[in-house]
Amino acid sequence: MKIHYDREEDILTLEISDEGKIDHAEQVDSVIVHFTASGEPVLLEILDASEFLSNVIKATMRPEKEALT
Repeated sequence: MKIHYDREEDILTLEISDEGKIDHAEQVDSVIVHFTASGEPVLLEILDASEFLSNVIKATMRPEKEALT
């Protein structure tokens, strides 16, 4: 896996696999997943990465009881 962060654009790119050519992509909120024609994920892009990762860290650091409510 290769990881790249573009500080100017605030985009985190994770190259999940170097097998297969990208055929299409799907975006949900600030996450874009690129797939091969057979539906295998190849590349993951996280837009506004600093905010996204900050929210992930905050969510994982909450006490379990608070996270469930």
